[in-house]
Amino acid sequence: MNSLTHVKAPRRRSLPRPEVMYAAVAARDACFDGIFFVGVRTTGIFCRPGCAARTPLRRNVTFFPSANEALEEGFRPCLRCRPLEPQGKAPAAIRRLIAEVAADPSVRVRDRDLRARGLDPATVRRWFQRHHGMTFQAYQRTARLARGLNGLARGEGITSAAFGSGYDSLSGFRDALRTLTGQSPSGSREMIVVHTTRVDSPLGPLLLGATDDALCLLEFADPARSEEQRRRLAKRLGCFFAPGSNGVTDRMAGELERYFAGELKEFETPLLTPGTDFQRRAWAALREIPYGETRSYRDQAEAIGSPEAVRAVARANGANRIAIVIPCHRVIGTDGSLTGYGGGLARKEFLLELEKRAAS
Repeated sequence: MNSLTHVKAPRRRSLPRPEVMYAAVAARDACFDGIFFVGVRTTGIFCRPGCAARTPLRRNVTFFPSANEALEEGFRPCLRCRPLEPQGKAPAAIRRLIAEVAADPSVRVRDRDLRARGLDPATVRRWFQRHHGMTFQAYQRTARLARGLNGLARGEGITSAAFGSGYDSLSGFRDALRTLTGQSPSGSREMIVVHTTRVDSPLGPLLLGATDDALCLLEFADPARSEEQRRRLAKRLGCFFAPGSNGVTDRMAGELERYFAGELKEFETPLLTPGTDFQRRAWAALREIPYGETRSYRDQAEAIGSPEAVRAVARANGANRIAIVIPCHRVIGTDGSLTGYGGGLARKEFLLELEKRAAS
């Protein structure tokens, strides 16, 4: 997993209302992670809003815009949610496993191999299920099949693609294709492989997805939201998702690092945005909104020549699968209110404040 959290997030001018923050803590709402930190006076500990610890009484909590300010007030970091560490960062042993699979998916690391390395297979399994939605063994199988699919796409024969990606038999390769893609080897030659990886940010983990040529997914890694966007993309592209990074995701991670540092105002990574003609027009109009500025939904509808389609524009913005780069966060209500952002209004406000300060 890449990390952007060494980038110091700009200090916020104000926090959400106390009742909003306490409700987020009570709901363990990870959408507010990075927006504020909560200190518990009775224990002297501070946490992320999404911490799984028992919810403290309202009278016992205080809120901070940054971890540094909580530390300055004498609070200690929670050992459960670890607010000083990049959210969701893989332990060193897990990072080594991921690198090993990426270097050679044909190598099979079994439970006995994990134990030989001093790792508990159950712990490894839980980590991969939590962060990738699959066990480590399934992660390895998916990476192996992705290499085989890439071989077929390059014109390799079925035998070469199968054995070159680590399968022991042609039947095993065919079975894996049918199970994981629903396709035969011949029908899989045109299948697009989308590599998915997570990067940390001041607003929590981001899920990146890219073909070898373009970025097609950038979403806050909230399970419900990110899974829905993956389903929509799979329906549009007929793609196969494979864990791991590539040159496009690495390039995007670098641009995001500069963006959160307030140094980058225009993204240059190529994008792949399958959608209806109306959606693509709406998304193109979003990219025309200058950095540090906002437009209303009505302004956006007028910009694409459909002034009466305000609600349709809002729906198209909600279907945007590439957050931040296609800046739907820059669209606000006609009255100036913050409305309609899949990543949560607190994140929307954070992004607008970041851009406004950097632009000035």
